[in-house]
Amino acid sequence: MNIGLLPQEHMHTLVNEQKPLFHFEKGDLAAWQRDARAKLSELLGLGEIEKFACPLECEIEYDRYAEDLDCREIRIRFTTEENVTVPCHICIPKDAKGKLPVMISLQGHSTGMHISLGRPKYERDHITISGGDRDFAKRAAKEGIVAIAMEQRCFGECGEIGGQTNCELTGLRAIMLGRTIIGERVWDIMRLIDLLQRDFSDLCDTDKVICLGNSGGGTATTYAAAMDERIKIAVPSCAVCRYGDSIAAMAHCACNYVPHIAKYFDMGELCQLIAPRALIVVNGVADDIFPIAGAKACVEVASLAFAAAGVPDRLHHVIGAEGHRFYADDTWPTLHEEIAKL
Repeated sequence: MNIGLLPQEHMHTLVNEQKPLFHFEKGDLAAWQRDARAKLSELLGLGEIEKFACPLECEIEYDRYAEDLDCREIRIRFTTEENVTVPCHICIPKDAKGKLPVMISLQGHSTGMHISLGRPKYERDHITISGGDRDFAKRAAKEGIVAIAMEQRCFGECGEIGGQTNCELTGLRAIMLGRTIIGERVWDIMRLIDLLQRDFSDLCDTDKVICLGNSGGGTATTYAAAMDERIKIAVPSCAVCRYGDSIAAMAHCACNYVPHIAKYFDMGELCQLIAPRALIVVNGVADDIFPIAGAKACVEVASLAFAAAGVPDRLHHVIGAEGHRFYADDTWPTLHEEIAKL
């Protein structure tokens, strides 16, 4: 008798062999996206989260000129569901005239959104920032974009004391309730866009919403753009990769896992939901946790939807020369090209 595979090897094999039920090849893309988006919402637990929705309230904690960012900085905290508030920093270029495109900046597993602002707060933060272009909001404001550094659940001020993440236990609790952490993060992003449309439309052109994030922030960017068509440009960095090559191939944080997801989608199919809007996938050629081969496979799958939508030129793959980090100088020229099309 063949002893067989160890359980972890068996599960990895099954994920690799899984053929997603929601895979678009050709046909009516809009109809496919409607049905696929409904299933994805169910898997993420958005319906369960919505049960706890509350009136959208926003408190401005301060509004000042930030010398280190050389821009106007508005610190807010807004409600997303009962007993949940999310802090953000809105960075407006100091010479801004009229409405500007707005970019939601999302950190991955780090000490928090202050990284996006380029503000070290804890030990080694300066390495996180300088070693990977992770000051997303600071760079965006310099590029003439309204930039929002948003805290994600379980990170930074929405995590534990000292900037430690707490995804593991929180993620398991969410699953017990029919929810997921990634679904909660998507929900918060959607509520932030609601807020921008309601309270900050004088500063932000909410027809030109960009979402950009690295690692866990890139994962949230992918899922949020798949779900919310108000996101016109998605820039997920070091996150798009076949599940079988990445989160099923090695240990990752619990917030990456969605019950039943591999049965219905791989990340290439999630990217198909973003067409015909712009998608700029960023990867590092030497990223050992989101390997480049798995990333390229997802972009190839995504290209089927972008071709069917008649916009193959709105799908881009930026490949940096190093590992698991963002590549600002490689990405911004393409991002400006896509912003000009909006």
